Amino acid sequence: MPLDFEKPSADKAELEGAGAFTPRFDVNGLVTAVVTDIRDGELLMVAHMDAEALALTIETGIAHYYSRSRRKIWKKGETSGNLQTVHELRTDCDQDAVWLKVSVAGHDAACHTGRRSCFYRIVRKRDSGAVLEITDHERHFDPEAVYSDGGTK
Repeated sequence: MPLDFEKPSADKAELEGAGAFTPRFDVNGLVTAVVTDIRDGELLMVAHMDAEALALTIETGIAHYYSRSRRKIWKKGETSGNLQTVHELRTDCDQDAVWLKVSVAGHDAACHTGRRSCFYRIVRKRDSGAVLEITDHERHFDPEAVYSDGGTK
């Protein structure tokens, strides 16, 4: 029987204390998921989970997310081989975000561009605007070879 989350408590002390995990999904039924590497703490990605993805993650120990663009559950790494094993799952004080500490199989890459992290660019102020500079040029795999559909994780 799949996990079924209770409705979050209106009592702040109950919500912030130990006890039942009662995630507070937004109006779209999602919570934000921050994902870091268990070894060195590097920020790998930020995604979203609906109740099903969160339940699958807890039940299987493998990260599942909800793709807003494709409107469906996705088992991270199912196509690329870069499955994320969850070693620890935390929630914030009001239970509307989760933090996954993971190890990444396969190419040790979390980004569909082939990079280790989805955060491979820095935003810099230039004149009256902002520009992006790439800080990680290393590709751990070739996205075109891995993703026959054009590469979306």
